[in-house]
Amino acid sequence: MLNKNELLNIEKVISDSVLSVNPVHGGSINKAFMLKTKKGKFFLKKNNLKKYPEMFQLEEKGLQLLRNNSSVIIPEVIDTFDVEENSYLLLEWINEGNPKVDSFFNFGRKTALLHNHSSEKYGLEYDNYIGSLKQVNHFTDNWIDFFIEYRIGYLAKMAFDSSSIDKQTVSNLERLYLKLNDFFPFEKPSLLHGDLWSGNFMFNEEGNALIYDPAVYYGHRLMDLGMTKLFGGFPNEFYEGYQSEYKFESNWQDAVQIANLYPLLVHLNLFGTSYLIQIKETLKKYV
Repeated sequence: MLNKNELLNIEKVISDSVLSVNPVHGGSINKAFMLKTKKGKFFLKKNNLKKYPEMFQLEEKGLQLLRNNSSVIIPEVIDTFDVEENSYLLLEWINEGNPKVDSFFNFGRKTALLHNHSSEKYGLEYDNYIGSLKQVNHFTDNWIDFFIEYRIGYLAKMAFDSSSIDKQTVSNLERLYLKLNDFFPFEKPSLLHGDLWSGNFMFNEEGNALIYDPAVYYGHRLMDLGMTKLFGGFPNEFYEGYQSEYKFESNWQDAVQIANLYPLLVHLNLFGTSYLIQIKETLKKYV
């Protein structure tokens, strides 16, 4: 729970008394709480400042970038602050609802519109996090170079150094690099959520989608689309809505499997070798 000093800092931020604090689901990294006040409810995330420096400040910047360029609902950040050894992110509370008949279609359409926001280069002016891992976003002119150096190569080296991946798999990844142009046709950089799996969105009471916990950067849109296929996936209506605004290439179903090597390497580094099987299966299919 929250101690007296934490509550005092929160009340200073919101200029109101906290009436109750209830733990809620906040993922594997953060502790999360619903705060009730006279002004209404708030969502609070808490983590260790030393383990995850600037995580919430960077998340705030990512949420604001999405809010400025998206018609998908993005929760409003009230404030970020530190108290002793912990960091805090205070957000508006949004009540969860159920999707309506056209909710997933509209979600897909609005995701396509988000991807139409572009930049001159791939990357971002700052690094951030994906999960609890550092995500390197150095600006690059070419998507293939960015994907190799700052997505696959960076995490493959991390996994190899920790003995989570074998030398042959690293070699197969390097062989795949020669084929990447077959999977990623040239497209302008798209503004990406960066971690768009089924655990990072919900529908509000009106049936409109909102997205959160981003790992934003400008990249190839197949990276977000790949994420929507992992860990349960999104229904077909989402992709129908997406294509009403932004058509897929003919080989996109294969390409997203290549894109998903990145989140699989993230999970390999975070959670262990159980994800190595999927990485090897993808390489066996395409190398």
